[in-house]
Amino acid sequence: KEIGGDKNGGSRIVPTQRESRYYPTEDVRRRLANRKKPGMAKLRSSITPGTVLILLAGAHRGKRVVFLRQLNSGLLLVTGPYKINGVPLRRIPQCYAIATSTHIDVSDVTIPEQCIINEAYFKGEPKKKKRSEDMFEETQDDKKPREQRIKDQKTVDDQILPKISGVSHLKKYLSSLFSLRKG
Repeated sequence: KEIGGDKNGGSRIVPTQRESRYYPTEDVRRRLANRKKPGMAKLRSSITPGTVLILLAGAHRGKRVVFLRQLNSGLLLVTGPYKINGVPLRRIPQCYAIATSTHIDVSDVTIPEQCIINEAYFKGEPKKKKRSEDMFEETQDDKKPREQRIKDQKTVDDQILPKISGVSHLKKYLSSLFSLRKG
């Protein structure tokens, strides 16, 4: 298209077909591009196998546990031991644990393979959906761990308890709750 005037450049390119004037009412959410690959989280330097950790969240908040190893998912495998403070073999994220300076030698403790490899091992059974007829009936649903988990807990506890009893005051330290006091 020819344009008049000395300072307008003489000609311009004009599209023959106009673009549509449709604008979507809602923006389509697009994921931002990133190069991060999900993988195993880097273990904090203060957390080593045998370190006593303090749990910060969950049902066992404030309890002291023994760190056994890091799982393939990046979660930490810990145990109470169950006989001392009631914490079973559990997976916890690093951000929910504080490492203490207390250590136990757990180098020769053998952990059952299914605890390490199988993530479904730690998941509970799904809840059964109530039918409309049973809606108002109150039933006692006691959650009981599977026999395999009880057996694995016993094998790990039997290996760790002698090491704990070998250190003075450690049993009482693990059974006490962590709390902050004023003063």
